[in-house]
Amino acid sequence: MIHIIRSSKSIPEARSRLSERFGLDELQTQAIVQMPLGRLTGLERQKLEDELAALEAKIADYKDILANEERLLGIVKSEAMAVKNKFADERRTEIATVSGEVDIEDLIPREDCVLTLTNFGYVKRQKTDTYRTQRRGGRGISGMTRREEDVASEMFIINSHDFVMFFTNLGRVYRLKCYEIPEGSRTSKGMNIANLLPIAQDERVTSMIRVPEFDEESYLVMVTRSGIIKRTSLSAFDTARKGGVIAIDLDEGDELSWVRMTDGSSELLVATKLGMAIRFHETDVRAMGRTARGVKALTLKEGDCVVGMSSLREGGVVLTVSETGYGRLSPVDDYRIQSRGGKGLLNYHVEKYGYVAAIKVVNREDDIILISSDGIIIRIQADSIRECARPSKGVRVMRLSEDSKIVTLARTAHEEGEEEDALPEDEGDADAGSDDIELDDADEIVEEETASDDETEE
Repeated sequence: MIHIIRSSKSIPEARSRLSERFGLDELQTQAIVQMPLGRLTGLERQKLEDELAALEAKIADYKDILANEERLLGIVKSEAMAVKNKFADERRTEIATVSGEVDIEDLIPREDCVLTLTNFGYVKRQKTDTYRTQRRGGRGISGMTRREEDVASEMFIINSHDFVMFFTNLGRVYRLKCYEIPEGSRTSKGMNIANLLPIAQDERVTSMIRVPEFDEESYLVMVTRSGIIKRTSLSAFDTARKGGVIAIDLDEGDELSWVRMTDGSSELLVATKLGMAIRFHETDVRAMGRTARGVKALTLKEGDCVVGMSSLREGGVVLTVSETGYGRLSPVDDYRIQSRGGKGLLNYHVEKYGYVAAIKVVNREDDIILISSDGIIIRIQADSIRECARPSKGVRVMRLSEDSKIVTLARTAHEEGEEEDALPEDEGDADAGSDDIELDDADEIVEEETASDDETEE
């Protein structure tokens, strides 16, 4: 059988001879010649030899092309011209920027959020309706789960599409979009800011503000813990640098603690932990460069530090809250305008009622959100707090557990909600009036001369 196949000149001839010699039918002979032995016929062997010769010729041609640059470029040109001639019709599409095209931000809902930052650098975003309104003096609800020694230090209301600027104790500033901050539940501790910003190991965020847009008319007013103030145009910080930029040049041992955005013609109120406050025009602080040092806002007593800074507005009242849970509203007119750099006026009797925790200019229709050092948050109506003269004690705004204190506050628009866990009507108010004093008595704290402009930016 092998001899017949090898000696046949073609497959049909091999099939015919096999059928004649062995009496095989057509299917049997077809199966036999399709075996590898079938390719040993003279005709099939010649095909393999021809294919080998063709491959060797192509290899030699390709090697010649690679060795001859002129021939290589000629082939590239001829193939490009062939494509051009084949598709030489006019463009049937248009490349253009289409207005209204979908961006990733368009898919993110615009809504008001509450941003909370702790001393250990945990930040989280929540919806404002998380906290229902309660009566003043209530116990509040748990605002976060945290380490025992950690406390909430900063909080404000922001739209999910606004920028958030993070200012650190080293005088640098970073920015994010609000929606880039993960949303957390009411009791979650949030995400460490180091996972969102490229801050250094010894760097911590001390203040954060919201910025809807970077315009030329707005300014950032910065106050350090040692009472240095600086005013810089907001547009100077319009940079997308991931590594942050310098916000202020700090003295050794000082740190940036408070930042507010103004319109360039505001009046500022700066308050201290030991109960002093000073009011002056924003223009008393000339606009400086981004890396400048700043000038003196007020003269601090030994052991004192800044605890709050706000810009005054028409219709607003000054809310002062002590660490011991008392607070009061005072008219803006209680704080007369002084020159920058003085000692200021007496704002609170800290030796009697505890250190000042924070101040803020609010409207009577606002809601106030208070945070204690043990992570409890309460939301009360501003108009439920009594209006008293500047140095008076005020009323109880939050009941505190043992060894806890109020650390910060925020204001937001009023929302109707269930009211519960309130104090008896008269509790916390009985001695409020006895602490009221006349403004003339408070003004015995005189203002010092304006600081010399020699202490300005370096």
